[in-house]
Amino acid sequence: MGDPAGCGPQITCEAWKALSQSDSAPFAVIGDPRLYASELPVQIIDTIQDAPDVFSSALPVLPVEIADFETLQTGHPASIGAAATIDSIQRATELCLTGAAGAMITNPISKAVLYQTGFSHPGHTEFIADLCGANSNHPIKPVMMLVGGGLRVSLATIHVPLVDVVSHLTPSTLSQIAASTDTALRRDFGIAAPRLAFTGLNPHAGESGTIGTEEQDLINPIAAHLRADGINISDARAADTVFHEALNGAYDAVIAMTHDQGLIPVKTLDMWGGVNTTLGLPIVRTSPDHGTAYDAAQDGTARPDSLIAAIQLARSMISHRAQYDG
Repeated sequence: MGDPAGCGPQITCEAWKALSQSDSAPFAVIGDPRLYASELPVQIIDTIQDAPDVFSSALPVLPVEIADFETLQTGHPASIGAAATIDSIQRATELCLTGAAGAMITNPISKAVLYQTGFSHPGHTEFIADLCGANSNHPIKPVMMLVGGGLRVSLATIHVPLVDVVSHLTPSTLSQIAASTDTALRRDFGIAAPRLAFTGLNPHAGESGTIGTEEQDLINPIAAHLRADGINISDARAADTVFHEALNGAYDAVIAMTHDQGLIPVKTLDMWGGVNTTLGLPIVRTSPDHGTAYDAAQDGTARPDSLIAAIQLARSMISHRAQYDG
């Protein structure tokens, strides 16, 4: 469902309108049916298995009730829907873990709103990872990958101030991100022999140590170890050229050292259709590559492109994973 006051309800309705006449990617919504009923036909369903039969004629909804629904105002963040938002995430994760659903697509949430109600996770991704790892003997370490504009970009750091980035770039972290990306490209994207590239942290990838030594001291030695373990990954490449190289077929994915380093090329090439997908989970999870867009939600101008792309990518990942797992 995402934040009910944000763009989620609008883009969900538009995604159903765009996809309802195709049986290639049927979906159900876990949310309050009242969010959608004024825009299109809605059918409350009892189980997720009912969704494909309903999808062509109505939006299938597994109901979650928002308390004080009448006070909800589109475009105005409030904690009214926080409990239902959290419940919808938990239910979707459970449906995927049990195999009842093939994937979960998460509409945007406002962490600030959820924090007001005691939500203690850094964000959507970490919450889902903890839910997935609840019955596991080891913690799940998720990796954020952005897909759009012909690029696949994993992030070594996400919402970290630039001054703190170096302290987060450890050998174990970079190795884990590269391994998760390599596995996902094989399993979820159908690429038999993935080719990866590390970006450099510094301009010109440090230029042989004259503009910083993180490439020589940290990134390149890790790349060498990974290659010895069978992962085809480059040494640190200059960030101002490596995305062009990837677009021209040299690499199947790039691992960017910082948030903006990775998101700028994806959003420049495909501002509306980029997808955020989480690697390293036992389930398939994708999401629109944007936030709650309260202003657009209030104006009724929210675009569904990214959600539609997220649904279609999830469907593709389900298919590839089924083939890979046999």
